[in-house]
Amino acid sequence: MDFLARREHSIYELKQKLFIKYPDLTLVDLENALGELRRENLQSDHRFAECYVRYRKSKGFAYKHIRANLFLRRVHTDIVNNYLFSEDPDWQVIANSLIDKKTHNSHELVYGSKQHRRLIRFLESRGFLLCEIQEAVHRKLKFISS
Repeated sequence: MDFLARREHSIYELKQKLFIKYPDLTLVDLENALGELRRENLQSDHRFAECYVRYRKSKGFAYKHIRANLFLRRVHTDIVNNYLFSEDPDWQVIANSLIDKKTHNSHELVYGSKQHRRLIRFLESRGFLLCEIQEAVHRKLKFISS
């Protein structure tokens, strides 16, 4: 209960934490305790996924990154698909916002420059799709002809 009072946890996370805190606990006892928490609706992977997606989006992370993290927490694919959508229009808004924050002191971004490449890598690391990255960066680009 103490873990769940602080934030939502996936059943996998909760199981891992309880194994560490109570190493003498048998698997049967652990499964019974987790089953009771689920029956009383104190633990829900659906609720965890919903909260996690909303929180990570607010921190500027995108579809691929959030999806990978949910799978690391062993949230079932069907549950992830209920709360996380690759076609969500929020991804582009978030990417544009991150680009604006990163380039607030710059006048224009030059194609192929160090800053341009750095921004692309940054957005890739946040889990944005290529089309979202291209659109967000293109808004700030200045093309120099030779």
